[in-house]
Amino acid sequence: MASELIYRGHDEPLHPNSSVYSPKPTKPWSLFRYLLKEQRLIFGFVGFAIASLFFTLKPISGTPSVPSDSSVFVMPEPHRELLPTGFMFQDKGFNGEFRLGSGKVPLGLKRKGLRVVVTGGGGFVGSHLVDRLMARGDSVIVVDNFFTGRKENLMHHFGNPRFELIRHDVVEPILLEVDQIYHLACPASPVHYKFNPTNVVGTLNMLGLAKRVGARFLLTSTSEVYGDPLQHPQVETYWGNVNPIGVRSCYDEGKRTAETLTMDYHRGAGVEVRIARIFNTYGPRMGIDDGRVVSNFVAQALRKEPMTVYGDGKQTRSFQYVSDLVEGLMRLMEGEHVGPFNLGNPGEFTMLELAQVVQETIDPNARIDFRPNTEDDPHKRKPDIGKAKELLGWEPKVALRQGLPLMVSDFRTRIFGDHADGFGAANSGNPSRVASSKSAKA
Repeated sequence: MASELIYRGHDEPLHPNSSVYSPKPTKPWSLFRYLLKEQRLIFGFVGFAIASLFFTLKPISGTPSVPSDSSVFVMPEPHRELLPTGFMFQDKGFNGEFRLGSGKVPLGLKRKGLRVVVTGGGGFVGSHLVDRLMARGDSVIVVDNFFTGRKENLMHHFGNPRFELIRHDVVEPILLEVDQIYHLACPASPVHYKFNPTNVVGTLNMLGLAKRVGARFLLTSTSEVYGDPLQHPQVETYWGNVNPIGVRSCYDEGKRTAETLTMDYHRGAGVEVRIARIFNTYGPRMGIDDGRVVSNFVAQALRKEPMTVYGDGKQTRSFQYVSDLVEGLMRLMEGEHVGPFNLGNPGEFTMLELAQVVQETIDPNARIDFRPNTEDDPHKRKPDIGKAKELLGWEPKVALRQGLPLMVSDFRTRIFGDHADGFGAANSGNPSRVASSKSAKA
């Protein structure tokens, strides 16, 4: 008979000292214990130190660069000495590089190019402003109907991908996406503004554009808002003495209305605005026969015609060179003050004194022809620029006798062609050379 093995251990209690296996209880997980095991904490500190050392020793290259367009504008040599201090150029043929100051910009602070529209950018002042904006690296859209502007003033930018030209009259609305609007579009000489005044409607359309896209808007107003002033020199708080129905009123009152609209859009719609009141300005690219006194005198003297002086010639004006004006406009746009600001040269000249400076520059034998004075011609005009000095850090740098030869050189070329007397062309870029050449001739 087979034996049976019957386990009856469950019938007897286990001995307390029994060696039967039982697993250890599981301990809760701890981050601290995890880091201490297998030297994980040490390896973490070593990795952090290596990364810190790498970023500390990495060289910082902060030289700003302009996009390498095949047609980046290079400022012509004749006008570089009239640029404000701090602007530098490097020429590589037609491919120029533009740098600010020493060319060093801290990492992360590189200036972003803006998208800027310049109405009237084909004109005298507008084209010089476009040159500066392009050289700064901005993308520029010129809107101009070429009533007084000239394509020749902008041709050196054709082909540059940052430059656009739209033939358009601002009295009709236009839709653009921009950051800033310089509104210069308006005939500024008596010959033209009496025929086609566009101050109010064009300003209204551009203010509407600024409101829609959130752009900052700069209005180029005029010293004509002071009319025939009873205060001398004129400060921005002076309200003026204007004939509202005179032959010049379409311009005077048009600009005053433009200022009113600008401030209404600022107060009522929150549009960022700036207002500049521009005094007499001269320089290359002025209209040769636009009826303004400096261009009249220069063109007449070059053509061996008598210089026309209206009245007794004792009326006074203040004349600023165009590069000074452009610098003031850009400082105003980039600043934090609405204005208005007087932008002009406080150096005051009578018409006879201006004629004498033109004689000294062009032809000592140039004759003067006196004619009856025009209606509503202001007797005195001189800006008080204390506000611009204090808040914008701006004041004109170029004296009349320094800037006039550069304008004469431009007029000589445009009137007589490139093969005219080379004195102006050879020396126009350096006012000191102009002065030394004249002393040598004397």
